[in-house]
Amino acid sequence: MQSRTPPLQQELQQGSLAPRKPHAIPKTRLAARLSAISLAMMVAGFSTSALAVGKLEGQIRDNVSQQPLAGATVTLKELNLSQQAGRDGRFFFVGVQDGDYTLVVNYLGAMPLEHSVSIRDKQTTLQDINLSSQDVEHIRVVGQQGALSKSMNRQRGADNVLSVVSADVLGNFPDSNISESLQRVPGLSIERDQGEGRFVRVRGMAPDYNSVSMNGTRLPSPESDRRAVALDVVPSDLLQSVEVSKTLTPDMDADALGGAIEVKSLSAFDRDDTYLNLNAETSQDTLTDNTNPKLAASYSDIFADKLGVAIGASWYNRDFGSDNVETGGKWEFAGDNGFEDAALESIDTRDYKINRERLGIGVNFDYRPSDDTDLYLRTLYSEFDDTETRNSAKTKWKSPQQANALSQGKTTRSLKSRTENQNITSFVLGGQTRFERWTFDYQASHSTASAEKPRDIAGADFVAKIDNTGFSNTKQPQIIAPEDYFQNANFELDEIEIAASKAEDTINSGQLDLTRQLTLADYSVELKTGVKLSRRDKSNREDIWIYSDLGDQGVSDEDLLLSQYAGNELDYSLGRFGSGINTTPLWQLIDSLDADSNRDDIESTINDFDISEDINAAYLMGHIDIDKLRILTGLRFEQNQWDSSGYGYDGAKGEFIDINHSRDEDHWLPALHLTYRYSDNTVLRAAWTNTLVRPTFGQLAPGYLLEEDDGDIDLTFGNPQLKSLESMNFDLSLEHYFGNIGLISAGLFYKDIDNFIYQADLAGRGDYVDAHSAVTFVNGDSADIYGLELSYVQEFNFLPEPFNALVLNSNLTYTDSSAKISWLEDGQLLSRDIPMPSQSDLTANLSLGYENSYASVWLSAAYKSEYLQEVTELSDERYDLYQDNHLQWDFVAKAHLTSNLTLYFKGVNLTDEPYYSYTGDSSYNAQYEAYGRTFQLGVQYTNY
Repeated sequence: MQSRTPPLQQELQQGSLAPRKPHAIPKTRLAARLSAISLAMMVAGFSTSALAVGKLEGQIRDNVSQQPLAGATVTLKELNLSQQAGRDGRFFFVGVQDGDYTLVVNYLGAMPLEHSVSIRDKQTTLQDINLSSQDVEHIRVVGQQGALSKSMNRQRGADNVLSVVSADVLGNFPDSNISESLQRVPGLSIERDQGEGRFVRVRGMAPDYNSVSMNGTRLPSPESDRRAVALDVVPSDLLQSVEVSKTLTPDMDADALGGAIEVKSLSAFDRDDTYLNLNAETSQDTLTDNTNPKLAASYSDIFADKLGVAIGASWYNRDFGSDNVETGGKWEFAGDNGFEDAALESIDTRDYKINRERLGIGVNFDYRPSDDTDLYLRTLYSEFDDTETRNSAKTKWKSPQQANALSQGKTTRSLKSRTENQNITSFVLGGQTRFERWTFDYQASHSTASAEKPRDIAGADFVAKIDNTGFSNTKQPQIIAPEDYFQNANFELDEIEIAASKAEDTINSGQLDLTRQLTLADYSVELKTGVKLSRRDKSNREDIWIYSDLGDQGVSDEDLLLSQYAGNELDYSLGRFGSGINTTPLWQLIDSLDADSNRDDIESTINDFDISEDINAAYLMGHIDIDKLRILTGLRFEQNQWDSSGYGYDGAKGEFIDINHSRDEDHWLPALHLTYRYSDNTVLRAAWTNTLVRPTFGQLAPGYLLEEDDGDIDLTFGNPQLKSLESMNFDLSLEHYFGNIGLISAGLFYKDIDNFIYQADLAGRGDYVDAHSAVTFVNGDSADIYGLELSYVQEFNFLPEPFNALVLNSNLTYTDSSAKISWLEDGQLLSRDIPMPSQSDLTANLSLGYENSYASVWLSAAYKSEYLQEVTELSDERYDLYQDNHLQWDFVAKAHLTSNLTLYFKGVNLTDEPYYSYTGDSSYNAQYEAYGRTFQLGVQYTNY
């Protein structure tokens, strides 16, 4: 092997693929001023060290149930110094000047309270507060209404634009994982795999544009080529809450364009006494008529008021399936414009049988050795086994075929049978120590994720040429074929592909933060600074065996016939399919052949890579309270170093090439947040932030493949020279809270993006003018995204019975974007406008519920509009692939048999909404897939 940078990537480095406007957010005058202000505040903070100061600590509880009230706003009135009570209801003021003060506590759903406190030099004043409800027996802390109350209190007191989902909401909808739970949040939608929620989209933007952390540490991705974490790997039963930050403060990791998702697991101190929750459920999938079990349990307790232990476990085993027909966008449209005389190159019908087993375990410890120190250990083990059997029948015509026309087609009946095991393991050790003037937070974490596919059948192809075949219906194509199409004896085994792979992702990180509260010129000030180091290693390994020319390997003509491997007729809801293919006789055949002589060295090498990513970050930020206005400003610096290695293969020369690549980036990221609290219940927010999104590992992978066939050159390659996407963001929002449960809010946002990334085929253009295909990833020029976010939550307790038990939770996000792609053709620079890839214009959620002490009923809908999936032809928008809009209705009914025992029924995808993607126009199929409905019946016991 030779070691060098291949010409393909030299061209990428030189920027010859598509001109790109370089953009690095500069240290502007404003950023410099922000830094200077923060530094001046820090110096001022040190200069006040001679003043006599003390500490104030306490906890906010419900007066009746004595449960902690997380998110309560606590204010020292004379100092205009405010903070939110933590998840355990506690609050801490350090470095407060010696004196007498008025403590004001405000919580939605409770009567406001004022209390006199005295703070003395070098002493800690303890002040526990019990709040009384406005109009019910005690403050709602359970059920959907209690969950909404918790969420709104947390959101109201935040310094940034924040959405919160508590554990009670996670259990009140038919959501089997975190991803599905988050689709209820304003501005959020999900991407589904086989009908199940997997990845989360924020404000219409793709999952790879968002970050996912758990207990303060970034979760690695089991996926071999992505950064986005498939949140169906983590069961919702292990969680306490999920927070989505749509604007980032300088103390947060900067790599999130749409939003930063923070998952918080169980803690014993979330409640004040022993907690036990048991859940048993069975579900039925209507497409396959399978019945599936689920069990979950969680427990927490506090020992000697110092040690808290919380344990959660969840197991779910589901058999289900889907029916699919797809073209892959292989359409040909006549003329230069329009979709007239559309012709199709191939049609592929697919039948899926799937088993998914999920196991999640979390064990968490909290220890409070003194009043000034909290320590914690958070652990997670999540295992996801996905077994899939796919039968397909693909017909390809010699020339593209118009609907209802008949000709000879080459039909390939295939079997894919594989099992994938995904694991995520996370350990987070940290704590907080409160000194006389400073608060010190520290955390270290180790997280690993892996996705392993043992040796499996990636494809076993049986081929036949069938006369008089065609298709009908361009949106949901159906094969037109004679009886010969369904006769197994007409098909002969052509090739078998066997594959094995393993991807690993490991993140080690450490973080230190130092916070100081003080008074500066009669204004309340908080200063915060910190550093974070992160070391990430991503690797991928694949092995491929291609068994072809089977007759030459001693396989008899009889053993090549599909009839030797055929199973029963498949139950396929989209038309007649034919018989399936059995795996057992195929494995018997494969095991009788020599594996070494059938190994594909090229495919087993070019997708292997190792990428290390080192991130060093530091920040300085502070906020000052001026009457009702809080100004938060600061600057974050992130340094990124990539080192990657992989392999390329030049088929024209017949040689492998070792590829090693190193690159670094520096980012200065200023931010300014303004929060104006017109009243306790009306909040106006404005923010200017700068964020980034690093390329995915699949995009950065250095490997490439050059193939030559009869003079046609086909290229597939990664691009380790890709720049990180950078965005300057502006947000403005107004929130008004009312009643026990009530919220109306409106927000505007705008994002100015440079270096967005998209996949393109560059064949026939620029340096690839002679190539048949040249598929890679490139940076676009620029993009703009702007949007409107609306929310309305209302408890109708002002209506007469029984309508006073109604609750409405609704939100809508409208997003629009413009992006430009450009390319060279015959020496001329050409360009066109496209929507931002993977960005939906409209997402909306609606939930209408009826909830009292005896029952709870909720009907909910989640909608997202179409979005651009892929640009396949740079110069012709008719070949752009889009995912169509999706609307799903779900239903939940609960009967509270006793105060501790609940029986529930849930219906998922009530209208049997399919997945649909299309080519250029919604009339032209790229993929159609149906999943059926799922019904769940379960029982839950809780002592809370």
